[in-house]
Amino acid sequence: MLAAAPRIASAIAAAIAPRKALSVSQWADAERYTTSKEGPIEGRWVTDRNPPLREIMDCMSRDSGVHEVCGKLPIQFGKTAVELNALGYTMSHDPCPVIVFLPDDLTKDAWILQKLNPMVENTPSVQRALTTQNSRDSANQRAFKDFAGGQLFVEHGKTATRMALRTAKRILVDEIDKLQASLATGEDPLELIRGRVSAYPSSYQIAYVGSPGIRGVSRMDTIYEESDQREYHVPCPHCGEFQSLTWAGLQWSPGGKECWYACRINGCVIEEAHKTQMIALGHWVPKHPGRRIRGYYLNCLYYPFGLGPRWLELVRMWLDAQGDPAKLQVFVQERLAQAWEDPALRKVKHNLIADRAEPYKLRTAPRGVLEITAGVDVQGNRLVYQVVGWGRGNRSWTLDYDEIFGAPNEDDGSGNLAPVWTMLTDRLNRAIEHELGAQIRVGATAIDMRHCGEDVKAYVRRNLIRRPMAIYGAKANNAPPLGRPKLMDCNWRGQSDKRGIKAYQVGTVEIKHQLYRNLAIDGDAKVVDGEQIEKTADDRIVHFSDELGREFFAGVVSEVFDPKANRFIKRKGGVRNEPLDTWVYARAAAMHPELRLHRRTAAEWAAAEARLGVATPAPAPVAQNIQVAQIPNVPRESTPAPHNAPPQPSRFARRT
Repeated sequence: MLAAAPRIASAIAAAIAPRKALSVSQWADAERYTTSKEGPIEGRWVTDRNPPLREIMDCMSRDSGVHEVCGKLPIQFGKTAVELNALGYTMSHDPCPVIVFLPDDLTKDAWILQKLNPMVENTPSVQRALTTQNSRDSANQRAFKDFAGGQLFVEHGKTATRMALRTAKRILVDEIDKLQASLATGEDPLELIRGRVSAYPSSYQIAYVGSPGIRGVSRMDTIYEESDQREYHVPCPHCGEFQSLTWAGLQWSPGGKECWYACRINGCVIEEAHKTQMIALGHWVPKHPGRRIRGYYLNCLYYPFGLGPRWLELVRMWLDAQGDPAKLQVFVQERLAQAWEDPALRKVKHNLIADRAEPYKLRTAPRGVLEITAGVDVQGNRLVYQVVGWGRGNRSWTLDYDEIFGAPNEDDGSGNLAPVWTMLTDRLNRAIEHELGAQIRVGATAIDMRHCGEDVKAYVRRNLIRRPMAIYGAKANNAPPLGRPKLMDCNWRGQSDKRGIKAYQVGTVEIKHQLYRNLAIDGDAKVVDGEQIEKTADDRIVHFSDELGREFFAGVVSEVFDPKANRFIKRKGGVRNEPLDTWVYARAAAMHPELRLHRRTAAEWAAAEARLGVATPAPAPVAQNIQVAQIPNVPRESTPAPHNAPPQPSRFARRT
């Protein structure tokens, strides 16, 4: 008994001794084992195989003092390893409630099967921390594990309700941009996530790890921009100068048969064989020291040997992606770890469009305007309308934009329409002054019925303006700009009333593509005698008045196209998109079956010009008489063969 006393005392001392202070990387080097299920390397985890990950992981250590860390990394660089090491550290060394957020159900199931379960099975210290390893026990479920001192929740982010269910001290977020895209309810995932740690104001920790999405809406990009923006600097093997590796510094021979890196400081030729030594001697350098969030950025040039493509393979991938926007987007986002921005839309910026605004007065139609339509967006407390003039070559001029405040569904008990509808009727029935002296009236108006749908139908039913159209946005992303009308009223038999209201489906995605494409074309230079010169107002397709406010121009380009979701999504920043929506609706109204401005022939446009008294020769369509310098595929409108339909009565009246 006396002989065993020292061992008993030692065991008691070990049990009651405080935990040894370890960082996440130190814990991983001591405790973690990887298998072929997790990656290409089996056996004990060694952080020195991928040195840049050390500091990123250590930000999630108990004593790091870091509350939020962002890792903007290329694919297959060790992002999941950072999460698993931080998770294992939490479960076995620094227990607390922890949540792992993944984009959707499929990602969640795959992550549990391929990443979480192998980590738990092959890490003895994590197994010892679990209160039970019985798969039938409620404390050890697929997406929930109870361990000594804490609990693990694995959640997907498809609904705000699921994201708001739990409270935790530590949160690991995988691919926040994909999580944002899958969040069907539209809330900001960043705010939902930060709300889960509000019970731990002084000790919480959140790690965002992933690749960025679309520039302008990417939450990963937002977090990194708010961070201290650290880049990994490595020494040149020849001159010793430290620098970060950028894609622009990688050089290659014609055809991509050889490649090398050019030292940014002295132009030294750096072969890839030096990469391992360079990375081992490197360190992180913050661009904005002292900021609250730690941000780390790496690109594909830092892949360790055996854990990612070689430089020459990356060059071939880059060359193969040229001319293919889909491949180029994948390379930029997943290899360069940069947010994607369509090169054609770089000129579609609100400040550039505002700078191109022209000196014509609102509610005055310039010479090129031959027809007018309007679009109305219905909100709970106002109506927003835009009047757009149209001419040859699908040129457009915004002639009026305003808001009418008041509830569209206000009921006075006598069956009368709300006052806002009366004011809208007055605005749309007013004639527009034409530059040549004539007056033009709005030929058709499209009114969105997503809000206050019954009130919109009641207004359209009264036919107080010319060709009112009730419209709704198409769910299908490939829907035509204006679909077939759908009967909305029923008779006493419960059958569709053919004399009732018809609602038109509008393919908003296609119309927005047309608008953004034309805005990009307007921003390009034109080529005259081999020289690029700036376009004049007569060369442009889309025209705006300089009397429109800056908020209007910001609203026109308030959305960006997400190729993966195949739809337009709002940019971050909360800019209202009514200027864009009402322009889209006005374009849909231009396709009214009785107008069909998009299919008008040259003869029909000439007849409209004759009624107005236009004496100048008719110009060719804009998309055909300008050689675009940067966008070769200029969209052209199809022109059908002339038909023998009787001419429509004139909508223009000379002023007396």
